[in-house]
Amino acid sequence: MEQRHVKGSGLILPAMTLGTATFAGSTELFKKWGTTKTNEAIALLETCLDYGCNSFDTADCYSCGDSEIVLGEALKAMKLDREKVYISSKTGMYMGEGPNEFGTSRYKILQSIDASLKRLQTDYIDLYYLHCYDALTPHLEVLQTLNELVRIGKIRYFGVSNYSGWHLMKMLSVADRYNLSRPIAHQAYYSLAAREYEFELMPLALEENISTMPWSPLSGAYLSGKITRTKIDSKDSRLSSGGAWDIDKEHLFNITDALEIVTKESGYTMAQVALAWNLSRPTVTSLIIGATKPTQLKENLKASEIKLDSKHIELLDKASQLKPIYPYWHQRFANLVRDPSPVKLY
Repeated sequence: MEQRHVKGSGLILPAMTLGTATFAGSTELFKKWGTTKTNEAIALLETCLDYGCNSFDTADCYSCGDSEIVLGEALKAMKLDREKVYISSKTGMYMGEGPNEFGTSRYKILQSIDASLKRLQTDYIDLYYLHCYDALTPHLEVLQTLNELVRIGKIRYFGVSNYSGWHLMKMLSVADRYNLSRPIAHQAYYSLAAREYEFELMPLALEENISTMPWSPLSGAYLSGKITRTKIDSKDSRLSSGGAWDIDKEHLFNITDALEIVTKESGYTMAQVALAWNLSRPTVTSLIIGATKPTQLKENLKASEIKLDSKHIELLDKASQLKPIYPYWHQRFANLVRDPSPVKLY
């Protein structure tokens, strides 16, 4: 598998990372995504390793910590050299009823990291994300806490997830002002069916050397081939169980129409084409992909080897293009000859 440089750091990761939100499935929400137990998780991890994917992503809020437990148990059972795998986790979402059980305060981060390390049965996390923006906690408090965790060896690097442009830029400016380590990655929702990331966050990532780690690059299975203009997904899928989110159906069908054309001409699956398109985008370093079956995972991992024809990329770009909201439509009109982006983002 292709190895990619995480911008703003010396870290190199595979082009795909296995997401483990499907592990455990011990809460109502996550049960809809999957109920992968330890023995099943081992099969998925082995499949990843066979393809050169040794990066695994989780979060403390996935099944209230049980996803981390399953991942930790699986890695321990496999007796893998810890230095040969990369683990990322996240903190910030609700983990209890108390007022400090949410957010990214020093209190919450310090509590969360120790709990995650225990559940994962490891001494450190390679890449630790802030799962959401906390408007109450000063950026300096967050950064000082994360830098302390780097210094004492509990995490190697840190990043953010689901931030808006000004949230991330403010954090970067505070880090620079106080000579603190910066976040190196942004784990964000980005796919053919969700290109809002390109309006503000991708230009920021290009300018500030931030790597993009797209979560749900198949938009919760909408781009997996299970649903098209003429085909409805099965009743037992995530799409039917309420585990996916609302989406503009006509926009989706325009995209699946284009995917079907590329699939027919290339011989790849719809999911592979959608993932390969994502991997071709600026700033994208590693896709967070999920799976419940090794066969499904194998097919998706193969997308890392695919280089789409320029005509197919152009077709997909056009079908998935979003109408810019203000001020981006104005900037697009006014900056035709002064746009610094290496590609047309929207």
